[in-house]
Amino acid sequence: MTKVIITGSKGRMGQALVSCAKNFHELEVTGQVDQGDDLRACIGKSDVVVDFSSHTATAGIVSLCAESKKALVIGTTGHSDAEKSRITQSALRIPIVLASNFSTGVNALFWLTRKAAEILGPDYDLEIVEMHHRTKKDAPSGTAKTLAEILAGVRKLQLDKAARHGREGIAGERTSGEIGIHSVRGGDVVGDHTVIFANNGERLELTHKASSRDTFANGALRAALWVVKQKPGLYTMQDVLGLK
Repeated sequence: MTKVIITGSKGRMGQALVSCAKNFHELEVTGQVDQGDDLRACIGKSDVVVDFSSHTATAGIVSLCAESKKALVIGTTGHSDAEKSRITQSALRIPIVLASNFSTGVNALFWLTRKAAEILGPDYDLEIVEMHHRTKKDAPSGTAKTLAEILAGVRKLQLDKAARHGREGIAGERTSGEIGIHSVRGGDVVGDHTVIFANNGERLELTHKASSRDTFANGALRAALWVVKQKPGLYTMQDVLGLK
C-alpha cells in the first residue's frame, strides 16, 4: 500500500484528489494538508507527497520532502526560475514528477504536437489558444507553456523571444518565427487547449477539452504510484506514461 499526503487538500484539485484516491486500492491517503497545517507533523506517515497547493509553497515542500527522503509529485504551475532550480536540485536526492498537466489526453496532445511540428516543418504558423475558468490566477496556463516549449524545441527557437502573447493595435504582419499564445478566461471551464498549425490553403488543429478535474487527479495519483518505485531524478508525465 502506497501512503500519500495531499497538499492543497482544500482546493479544487485537492478535493478531486481526495475523492479519486478512494478508487485506487493501492493507495492510502494518510494526510490532507492545506494552508496553516504542518506538513512536517505528518510527513513521516507517507511514501509520497502530491502537491497541488501553490507555487509559493513549493520551496518549503520540496525541501522537506528531500530532507525526509519522500517522493514528490508536483502539480502546481507558475514557478519562478528560483523555484524551478530548487526542484531540480532536490531531484538529485529524491524522485520527483513535475508536470504542467497530468491528464493522459493532454500528454497525448504533447506527443502529437511534437510529431505534427516535425512532420509539417517550418512553413506552418504556430498558435496556441487556451481557456480556463474565471478564477485561474496564472496566464498562460502551464499546459500552454509546455505546448509552446515543445514547438520552440522542434523549431530550435528561443521561446522567450518567439512567444507572442496576444496582439493589439497595429501589430504588423505575423513573422515566421512567432509562436502565438492566447489566454481566455470565463465561467467554470476546466481547461481547453488548441494548437493551430496554419498554412496557405490548409490548417491543422489539435484540441483537448477537459470537462472534469478527475482526469487530472487520476493522472497525478497514477504518477504517485509510479514515482515511489523510481530512483532520484526529475521526471514528467511523459515518463510515467512511457511516451518518451
